[in-house]
Amino acid sequence: MPKQVLLCPPAYFDVVDVKNAFMARKSSIDRAKAQQQWDALRSALEEAGCQVETIDPAPGREDMVFAANQVFLGFHKGIGRFIVPSRMVYSSRQREVPHYVDWYRQRGFKIIEVNLGDDHLEGHGDLLWHPDWSRIYAGYGFRSARTGVEKFRNAMSKLEIPVVPLHLVDPYCYHLDTCFCPLNNDAVLIYPGAYAAQSLAVLRPFWKRVYELTADEAHKFMGNGIVINGRYLTPYITPHLESILHEEDLAPVVIDTSEFEKSGGSLFCMKAFLP
Repeated sequence: MPKQVLLCPPAYFDVVDVKNAFMARKSSIDRAKAQQQWDALRSALEEAGCQVETIDPAPGREDMVFAANQVFLGFHKGIGRFIVPSRMVYSSRQREVPHYVDWYRQRGFKIIEVNLGDDHLEGHGDLLWHPDWSRIYAGYGFRSARTGVEKFRNAMSKLEIPVVPLHLVDPYCYHLDTCFCPLNNDAVLIYPGAYAAQSLAVLRPFWKRVYELTADEAHKFMGNGIVINGRYLTPYITPHLESILHEEDLAPVVIDTSEFEKSGGSLFCMKAFLP
């Protein structure tokens, strides 16, 4: 059965306010170019053997195209497919969450509500599975709060799923998915400068091979790639990244995301793989 992936068309995509360091440049969006880039992502996923599902974009939800952030997706043998709704930092992004929760609810996903209170948690921006589903890595410091991650950790402990908190310190790597990309069960791509020293020390022992991006590579979203069926979808390539991918038998597929980078996002942010 092909891997299912959820995308949201960029019909209302825009840069409206400053939510991260990339958006401080206040670049205007070329809507036609954004649509072409989104179409290229969809085509690349389909060529890699994915079945693409879409959610209808909503007016006034300019960041809804970043389908990784609104919920955390999981699978547990006891309860099946589940989601944990996010509590986003920015109110404009909080308005996206009900659209996604409804989409998943209609498709039979169990909803695990974590009582976050005033704490924030931003879905797969900050919460990433180990490829074998043995644990979840949880970034905090810019968008997700340490206390939000702890509440999520407590909820997952009831399902016997361990959560590894990681403190992020680089404002250009405000989500974990910008500086942490598992390539397979044994290898991970990271940008070490994104982490507090203690978190970096915690992270390394989980992997047999840890590959390090440079700051320039990370800030160009090369760690925000998509690993799918022997391919690595990336917005840019360098000889350094190419050699890493060669070591792990991954073929680079370059997809321009320059319009979406103006909003601080790239390929990984734009999709949600359905378990």
